[in-house]
Amino acid sequence: MLVDSHCHLEYKGLVEDQQGVLSRAREAGVGAFLNISTKESEWEQVVATANREPDVFASVGIHPHHADDHEDLGRAKLLAATENYRVIGIGETGLDYFYEHSDRKVQAALFRMHIDVARETGLPVIIHTRDAEDDTLQILSEEMEKGAFPALIHCFTASAEFGRECLKLGLTISLSGIVTFKNAKDLQEAAKEVPADRLLVETDSPFLAPVPNRGKTCEPAFVADTARFVAELRGTDPERLAEQTTENFRRLFSKAAL
Repeated sequence: MLVDSHCHLEYKGLVEDQQGVLSRAREAGVGAFLNISTKESEWEQVVATANREPDVFASVGIHPHHADDHEDLGRAKLLAATENYRVIGIGETGLDYFYEHSDRKVQAALFRMHIDVARETGLPVIIHTRDAEDDTLQILSEEMEKGAFPALIHCFTASAEFGRECLKLGLTISLSGIVTFKNAKDLQEAAKEVPADRLLVETDSPFLAPVPNRGKTCEPAFVADTARFVAELRGTDPERLAEQTTENFRRLFSKAAL
């Protein structure tokens, strides 16, 4: 069994045929899905899908792109949203200095608030970071000093050194279809270094379709292609990689009943 540890089932490209999307993924061996939210207005639908589909779980959080629109969200609202039994993660949250759709200080404040809720609830915080390695590491290090919390770097594309530092802090790393791209040689080398018990796979669908599906709308079924590539890259059996990443997901997202 494989787990798609990060997908957006409510996004255009998937939501129009959500049942078909899920069916194709199940046929490809995907046994669980983590449906990620990026803004408060998505929370209700993300949770509703998880309530309807026994193998779909939900996250609640604010993507850094939407930070300015949620500056006054408040810790209590996020904390309350985590109480739903289908919500197993917090995020995605983090820092994005590539697009900078939101003020950096607002992004950082919301990132720290998500971490605070993760620390209290024990739910993993799902982290997006782009062109913000130094500040992401600084926040993670400072927050870890206040008290440990579970966390995941999703769609890892950063430097190998950033990955090593995140692993030192106890984080898990998730690989998306980007690792299959021909121009991703540095990422492929970094992916070989991730300890087997700290690795997840994801699609980030409907984005980032892996080879051999580049150019298509990405679907959760395609996590099987990424997993096969990563298994070959790391010199391991595909079935073993599926088993290991599923166990890693189960351990990190312990609220999920798998």
